[in-house]
Amino acid sequence: MKFKRIAAGVLALAMAASFAGCSNGGDSSTTTANTTAAAEAGSDGDETTAGGDAASSGGVPSFSELYGDETIQLTAYSQLANYSGKLTGWFAKILKDKFNCEITIIPEADGAFDTRMEAGNLGDLVIFGSTGTNYQRAALEGLLFDWNEDDILSDYGPYIKEHMPYALQNNAQLSDSFGAGETVFGFGHNVATDPSDHEAFFYTMDVRYDLYKELGYPEVKTLDDFYDLMVAMKEICPTDETGSETYATSLWPDWDGNMVMYVKAFATCYWGYDEMGFGLYDVENGKYYDARELDGPYMKSLKFFNRLYQAGLIDPDSMTQTYNEMAEKVTAGGTFFSIFDYAGSQLYNTEEHLTAGKAMYPVVPEDATPLCYGMNVLGGNRVWTIGSKTEYPELCMAIINYLATPEGYMTYWYGPKDLCWYYDEEGNTCFTEFGETCYKDKKGTKMPDEWGGGTFDEGTFQVNNTTWTRDASNPDSNGETYNCENWKSRRSDATYDILSDWRERTGCYNSQEYMNTVNYKVSLATPYAESAQSDDLKVVWQQVAKCIIDYSWRAIYSTSDEEFDKNVDEMLAKCKEYDPDDQCLNWCLNEAALRCSYEDQVR
Repeated sequence: MKFKRIAAGVLALAMAASFAGCSNGGDSSTTTANTTAAAEAGSDGDETTAGGDAASSGGVPSFSELYGDETIQLTAYSQLANYSGKLTGWFAKILKDKFNCEITIIPEADGAFDTRMEAGNLGDLVIFGSTGTNYQRAALEGLLFDWNEDDILSDYGPYIKEHMPYALQNNAQLSDSFGAGETVFGFGHNVATDPSDHEAFFYTMDVRYDLYKELGYPEVKTLDDFYDLMVAMKEICPTDETGSETYATSLWPDWDGNMVMYVKAFATCYWGYDEMGFGLYDVENGKYYDARELDGPYMKSLKFFNRLYQAGLIDPDSMTQTYNEMAEKVTAGGTFFSIFDYAGSQLYNTEEHLTAGKAMYPVVPEDATPLCYGMNVLGGNRVWTIGSKTEYPELCMAIINYLATPEGYMTYWYGPKDLCWYYDEEGNTCFTEFGETCYKDKKGTKMPDEWGGGTFDEGTFQVNNTTWTRDASNPDSNGETYNCENWKSRRSDATYDILSDWRERTGCYNSQEYMNTVNYKVSLATPYAESAQSDDLKVVWQQVAKCIIDYSWRAIYSTSDEEFDKNVDEMLAKCKEYDPDDQCLNWCLNEAALRCSYEDQVR
């Protein structure tokens, strides 16, 4: 893949493209995303202004003259949040110190968006799960703030304005495409500083490597081999650290949108297909596979999970538990694999486990082709916006601006500056000893009382969205990225036997190096955005989505192949009843052709 040519093509498209509109209403489910972000911001000793030092923390005017000295209460409605309530802990302290505000987070739930739309107020900070129907509707009905109104962006978002011009332009063109004029309502997540490379892998196929080692490093060439590995792991490790039964994996329904998230994401992880509408998209040739194709990747993935379930290898709580409940089980050693690094190794590889010779590391089957995403200077589809009814647009802009600055984004991921991280004399990015502990054990590390107490994980910014991609260049460093896995200061001999063993077998220093050696696929970054849907299609779409999700879960929980086939047949029949003219399929096929046309220009 010639990424330098791609980079030029992407920038050219950003300047010239007239976009198609947006996606379906399943905004909060889009998981091409990524990552479960630990959001934070750090005190640098200068807390008299809203943005701290202008160079690295995006200095903006003070708010005392605008709002007075009383602590401001903000509401953040996030379709990506897994948390509900007032923010507490170290990030809440930073908000109080830097901005004299407190934030209450409202997550997405059944009917939450419609309820807030009917009330005419989405909140102060508003984070969308995609640039889909919900986002479009909010913009067209006047519930999103125009970032150029009263020079809010220039005065309170200077770092964003200077360093994210393509992402802002992309949002304006997107607005124009669905009839909102060239209005800037925000920008998408994971903005890149350089489109010439791919982002870090997060589809990493993490497995319990200590169990893999105990089994004698069996050969894993195919999905059948991987299944056999899970069966063997259950035999040698039937219970976790709490005495509860172990499983191959534990799912959660929080992020289901058009399909069951984990099922479609497994197809992305194993075969390299990207989610699109009610199916999966081949990033190499533009072919679309509908979720209802019996021999398509979604159905193959669905059958694999049912096979695991029939073997007693799927957590029976998967259909009803939350992400956080799943995470507790992974941390306790209750699962053997995760397709996501953030729901696998990042949870399990604590100091205690590593010292005991236990770890999760990637073991990718030979025939697997996991997907990663090209760097995108235009930003992704999880959008930072401000509600139009907020009384504090300046403050909201300043908070987002802070999170886009080097200091703010470093703090977002790794905790307060100086307490958790710093730059050495050569400009290398470094963890403090405490910061390293926080990174390795987010859930178990207690924060100092003066930083709000609680655990590091409990104190993160729970809206769960990112500004830059973590692999973007950090201009405050000596050329390093925000991704600590690649910092020079952290390159050292393995201090754990289990890590030394994994490095010796793979010949790689870390997971990202290893993933670059497998036969991966890249989803190219282009200005493509999903088209708007008619009101009639929206109604049909919601019916079909619910049907696919409900019957997919039934299929997973089927106790026999016959029951699985029966549930799949019922799903297909009911979907056809809802959509006899294949409106949804035709829309998806058209989107696949449109996306492919953009990609062909930069291949």
